Amino acid sequence: MNVVVLLGAPGAGKGTQAPLLATRLGIPVISTGDLFRAAVRDGTDLGQEARHYMDAGQLVPDEITVRLLLDRLDQPDAAAGVILDGFPRTSVQAAALDRALAEREAWVKAVVLVDVPLAELVRRMSGRWICRAAGHPYHETSSPPHVAGVCDLDGSELYQRVDDHPDTIRARMDQQLGALAEVIDHYRTAGVLRTVNGLQEIELVAAAINRVMAEADIHPVGAPGERAAG
Repeated sequence: MNVVVLLGAPGAGKGTQAPLLATRLGIPVISTGDLFRAAVRDGTDLGQEARHYMDAGQLVPDEITVRLLLDRLDQPDAAAGVILDGFPRTSVQAAALDRALAEREAWVKAVVLVDVPLAELVRRMSGRWICRAAGHPYHETSSPPHVAGVCDLDGSELYQRVDDHPDTIRARMDQQLGALAEVIDHYRTAGVLRTVNGLQEIELVAAAINRVMAEADIHPVGAPGERAAG
């Protein structure tokens, strides 16, 4: 089983790269957030346990998160491997994942860090605006409206959420980047971490990730000898 972990700060672009890599390799992307929502929706035993913590506004314990993840790995579409997006978030979770995979004689084969400087992350995230009428999204540089401050689709005013203000983003990043650094160190020590430049165009980042997959001997499903393009 090929277990690939995509790492990156919010705004680095790993959410864009994950489905591209999944299509390339023929394996699914797994987000623990999606797993939680599906388990709660379906009323599974683990979903009920997770919901207890979520309803109380608490973090779901790592043990439950890992069990949810392992259940997902048992699904037929994950037999050849998975791409983990958004997990692990802490070094404790990374260690728990290592132990759980080891019990299945599996391991994380490759970890890709999509690296983007903090200043660029703040610029990307603070450029987001939405319209008041329907929440249509815009970005000051990548997808600006035709008329500044006005929605192209319904003419309503564009506004910026408090969460997207630069000061708010920096404060949030201070909390998240510390934990991310610990996860990075965990996988660097394990010898499986590779870094790609997230400042490049989407296609170039994808090509760099494909090269990492080839170096880790991870190939598209059904083509074990194929070299990754790019």
